[in-house]
Amino acid sequence: MRAGPAFQAILSRTAAVLVTVFSLSAAPAGAQTFQTAAPHAILIDAESGAVLFEKAPDEPFSPASMAKLMTTELVFGALKEGRLTMDSEFTVTEDAWKRGGAGGGGSSMFAQVNSRIKLSDLLRGLIVQSGNDAAITIAENMAGTEEAFAGLMNQKAKEIGLTRSTFRNATGYSAPDQKVTARDMARIAAHIIDTYPDLYKIFAEREFTWNKIKQQNRNPLLTLDIGADGLKTGYLEESGYALTGSAVQNGQRLIMVLSGLKTARDRASEARKLMEWGFRAFENRQVFQPGETVAEVPVFGGEKGAVAVVAKKPVRLLQPRGSTERMSARVIYQGPLVAPVEQGKRIGTLRVMRGETIALDQPLFAAETVAQGTLTQRAFDSALEVGGDLVRKAFDKAKGGDKSAGAS
Repeated sequence: MRAGPAFQAILSRTAAVLVTVFSLSAAPAGAQTFQTAAPHAILIDAESGAVLFEKAPDEPFSPASMAKLMTTELVFGALKEGRLTMDSEFTVTEDAWKRGGAGGGGSSMFAQVNSRIKLSDLLRGLIVQSGNDAAITIAENMAGTEEAFAGLMNQKAKEIGLTRSTFRNATGYSAPDQKVTARDMARIAAHIIDTYPDLYKIFAEREFTWNKIKQQNRNPLLTLDIGADGLKTGYLEESGYALTGSAVQNGQRLIMVLSGLKTARDRASEARKLMEWGFRAFENRQVFQPGETVAEVPVFGGEKGAVAVVAKKPVRLLQPRGSTERMSARVIYQGPLVAPVEQGKRIGTLRVMRGETIALDQPLFAAETVAQGTLTQRAFDSALEVGGDLVRKAFDKAKGGDKSAGAS
């Protein structure tokens, strides 16, 4: 596998069995660090997906009202596909009124039972006021029951790539196996921002009045001068105070997730500190333009022996200012890659590590089509693969069956 010239100019290359590794030494100075009281946290650069900070990002916790981000996604999706409009009206069921209303003990938009509400208002009740009655009304009108709606939430979660999250209701009410991770919450936030830019603007609205009751947006970042424009808070006694937030400064968008804080004040303070640190503590180094060759992956049985792989978005490394941590990168794909290979097919992932942190996990795609080769070419490639397999088996046997966990 060969790296593109831009990467070679920045990253020195070393080879390992079945793994291509690139490395970058950071500036020789004291590394900046960040610490947070939150048990779970992650901060990412929205454009590149680069992880700037993480703390137990894959440990599960109860999402509380941050589960409403997935509820919102399903509504946004239906609006984008034309299955619903902002003028669509939903009926507030008795169940939504009882469990999600003021008597339910949580946040509410104070919708009246059996009333019909336009989706434009329900969305603001859901997003700005974090109304549980709004969430249940949406779920029951879109899917018949909240349980069926939760099934749709889980289906969409898989499509988006939320690998460690399970949803059981539309509100975020406590449920034994309703769990998410900080990394997954950052992914759904990035998805909403990228996929529904116009609808996303609702998250920035500061207040909403329904049934003559004005409520402020519960996101504390919106009142601070840091460029915040979303997303969602959450609180349950079992999981503490949480927030998925996003802000933009100088054209750069960051997304952060915090969970497990003891008070709402702690949540606001820790969120602000993490955002401000992220904007000031990193320098941006662009490695590849969209469509520029990152590497070449071997192809078996093709008219060509390899296919160039590219990223659809800019590949940027956000390096801590003054850090001495070593950065390394590898192209990971499931092999062997067998022809034919279609242009645009996802081939693998460019993974950049900063110390023990996954700093970047960016998908790579075939830059061109590689057609199936002649019978002679396919036979030759097959012989090479069989031969390589025999060598690997012999090597494993010599080591007593201890197989290396290398990825190619």
